[in-house]
Amino acid sequence: MPLLSLDGLVVRYGEIEALRGVSLTIDSGEVVTLLGANGAGKSTTLRAISGLQKPAGGDIVFDGKSIAGLGPEAIVKLGVAHVPEGRRLFPGLSARENIMLGASSRGRIAKSELVRESDEMFDLFPDIRPFADALGWTLSGGQQQMVAVARGLMAKPRLLLLDEPSLGLAPVIVQKVFAIIGEIRQRGTTVLLVEQNARMALSVADRGYVLETGRLALSGSPAELWSNDEIRAAYLGGHVAKAS
Repeated sequence: MPLLSLDGLVVRYGEIEALRGVSLTIDSGEVVTLLGANGAGKSTTLRAISGLQKPAGGDIVFDGKSIAGLGPEAIVKLGVAHVPEGRRLFPGLSARENIMLGASSRGRIAKSELVRESDEMFDLFPDIRPFADALGWTLSGGQQQMVAVARGLMAKPRLLLLDEPSLGLAPVIVQKVFAIIGEIRQRGTTVLLVEQNARMALSVADRGYVLETGRLALSGSPAELWSNDEIRAAYLGGHVAKAS
């Protein structure tokens, strides 16, 4: 049984149909990437899975149970954490405090345990350890992104939804963020990744899906998606160098 499956998912914003019958599956332990142009419906898919956007049709099944229509609080408690585009840190809280907030869905936890777990996050994200006590607004974009991902992991999710983690970051920081995604996968967390940088996304993914104007256009392994020049030009950006 897949960990997550979407079956004919439909999402509307007023009269606009943002998702038109999207179906896909994600197995436990996989990294799956969702690719497509701006406006294709990628972020909407994540918002529907995490309960931020109510589906108008179809079903979302997580670990054998329908979660379509549940609120975000109920879904995160089931084991789904969403790191949205734009990081959205609390600027007046320190990096450590922002990270510890990610555990709020797990109920009451002793402060000493939260500190210990946040230290584990700093082990995973060593670049932000020196800034543990720095306020969120003083961190660079790359540091904020790492804090946002660490905060999502504090929920101890079975499925982590990452929306555009490389957006606006320098190439050297992008490399570090994607190395961390690989490490997250090694730790056993399943990842659904929305990413404009097709080359980087496919370098860490087991499989990929391509959305086009709210519909699933194609799917396959990274090698399959890269091997067709027409597909690469139409959906993945012909200017991107072909992965080796």
